[in-house]
Amino acid sequence: MIDNTTAERPTFVTHLECGLTGERHEADRLWNLSRQGKPLLVRYDLAALRAAVSKDALLARAPDLWRYREFLPVRRAANIVSLGEYCTPVIAAPRAAAAIGAGEIRVKDEGRLPTGSFKARGMAVAVSMAKELGVRRMAMPSAGNAGAALAAYAARAGIEAFVFYPEDAPEIAVAEIPLYGGHGYGVNGLITDLGPIVEQGAGPAQWFSIATLKEPYRIEGKKTMGLELAEQCGWELPDVIFYPTGGGTGLIGMWKAFAELEAIGWVGSKRPRMVAVQSRTCAPIVRAFDRGTAFAEPWSNGHTSVPGMRVPATIGDFLILKVLWESKGFAIAIDDAEIEPARKRIAETDGIHLCPEGAACLEAARHAIAEGRVKKDERIVLFNCASGLKYPTDFSMRRLDRHKPVDYAAL
Repeated sequence: MIDNTTAERPTFVTHLECGLTGERHEADRLWNLSRQGKPLLVRYDLAALRAAVSKDALLARAPDLWRYREFLPVRRAANIVSLGEYCTPVIAAPRAAAAIGAGEIRVKDEGRLPTGSFKARGMAVAVSMAKELGVRRMAMPSAGNAGAALAAYAARAGIEAFVFYPEDAPEIAVAEIPLYGGHGYGVNGLITDLGPIVEQGAGPAQWFSIATLKEPYRIEGKKTMGLELAEQCGWELPDVIFYPTGGGTGLIGMWKAFAELEAIGWVGSKRPRMVAVQSRTCAPIVRAFDRGTAFAEPWSNGHTSVPGMRVPATIGDFLILKVLWESKGFAIAIDDAEIEPARKRIAETDGIHLCPEGAACLEAARHAIAEGRVKKDERIVLFNCASGLKYPTDFSMRRLDRHKPVDYAAL
């Protein structure tokens, strides 16, 4: 089978484009935001891409993120930074589906990726592009998993990594940062409070910011979730996708992937309804969607026990909301108290260990079906964005004394 990380492939990037105004920006040079201070999107010559690769050609390639090389911006194979980003499984959850009245629920389990989360996708492509463009230092604020992924991929690339995270970030995630040789710092504040540290340090510390949506290439890595899901579904997309939404990079990336696939004729015009899932105590996108606004106001003092959704504001708010409107989807908030019971239920019924963000999607689906926002016969895909093993669970050890008789009837 062809090794996608060593074989040279044609590339089709034409330019970068401001996500708000559409203004063109030159490709193959370092950018953070557009000249208007908004996220940049990578654009491709899709007609040439269509002529260069076929669905059948993919089958001869290893089943990993890099099988979609023609859809990605990295020009030279020598610059690919990979830790083995193999395609993640889509797992049926029939008992969980029956319990909430759904016809079909499948879980896209991103916890199988390097460093145990979907952050590996964005970092694999973004760090590869940083290597290609000569970056020697990178920095970002992170809730935990993204920082761990940056440290790992930066180590692989020989790039120095600096990560700033909230003091109460999950210890198992942030402990990985120094393990990979990165420089990690806990900060007293929310993730939005940490951004200025990275931005103000760009000059004196001479690092390149890889903060969410503040460079163009993490979206391209996350886009592969959509490419991969389309292939795994036989090029017929599901009816509804529930996605845990903090910065929203994956939601934007998947919608971009579906548009590119339709443009080259690999999928039809039918798209999934995209659903952004947030916590009731930190729900800027839900509030903006319910009000019908194009932008989301920052959520004051946004706290939630779900690390990946503790994002009171995102620079990509207008892009997320555009996806929801275009897809005829919606945004929905759940209570933090619902999450751990949902994790336990699906683990007991279907053997799937969700992270808190993934469990939030399951609860959101339950509410959406009960409220009639999702029909019972619709095909649902939930994104589990990280391994449940990276998060604590309620556990109390039950003990036996091997020196005493075992009461088997009482077990």
